[in-house]
Amino acid sequence: MIYAKLTSKNSVLTLMSVALLGLLAVPVATNAQNVAAAGYAQPTFADLVDLSDRSTLVVHAEIRRQTRVKAERAPDLAPGFARLYIQAETIALISGSGGLGESLDYLIDVPLQTNGKPPKLKKQQMLLFAREVPGRPGTLQLAGPEGQLTYSPELVARVRPILTARVSPDSPPVVSGIKDALAVQGTLVGESETQIFLDTMDRSPVSISVIRRPGQPAAWGVSWGEIIDSSARPPAPETLRWFRLACSLPERLPTVANLSQGAAARRIAAEDYRLVIDQLGPCERQITQG
Repeated sequence: MIYAKLTSKNSVLTLMSVALLGLLAVPVATNAQNVAAAGYAQPTFADLVDLSDRSTLVVHAEIRRQTRVKAERAPDLAPGFARLYIQAETIALISGSGGLGESLDYLIDVPLQTNGKPPKLKKQQMLLFAREVPGRPGTLQLAGPEGQLTYSPELVARVRPILTARVSPDSPPVVSGIKDALAVQGTLVGESETQIFLDTMDRSPVSISVIRRPGQPAAWGVSWGEIIDSSARPPAPETLRWFRLACSLPERLPTVANLSQGAAARRIAAEDYRLVIDQLGPCERQITQG
């Protein structure tokens, strides 16, 4: 990142050349992601959770100045893009704490226009997903190349529930995979119950139950704790709990995780897991890779 507040064009370029030598650059992403970085793409719910998870700050800012970084100082830049040093003014801190001042600076990759020049971003308002650079007040590192999105009240209204859910006492843990699954057949034909236990990053217990009864549609739910709740329900779409499952679970139940006894029970476990995945629906992303 750029570690100084600069007042003239020459000083901007001089100090940029020094700062860029030690820059921990954001990894180069696909063109679609870089287009998103300029604020031109519409993020999905999953995109917004991805960005929120990577950030400690969400800032509403207005761009005051942009300076193009010379190509030799951005060797990892994708073809057809320009790297800009942005100086901006804080309008509001949407999420996060600390001594964030009125002035901000950061780097961003943007697609070139048909004339070979970067778009003019001055006076545009952006929503920034970022982290502060330690010891460099006002300097931000965006949460990836897509960490700058065009500001709108509607976008903030979509982001706020995510930010609130992430810091709530019952915020769901990050799911990292399947621990094991076990299907048990009942005494009646078509009766069974499958328990699927999940791995989480903080080792918090999470389990999915799928219950089948003769003549009834299969019912499933998620228990977010030690106690397996037989009345648990699926998470509502486009909630943080939905995201933790839909955007983390594998498409199929891993064979090594299926502890069911017998071919019939193993088939039921696999089918019940497939039911859960189908009803959760796809985790759609437009600007992030998760």
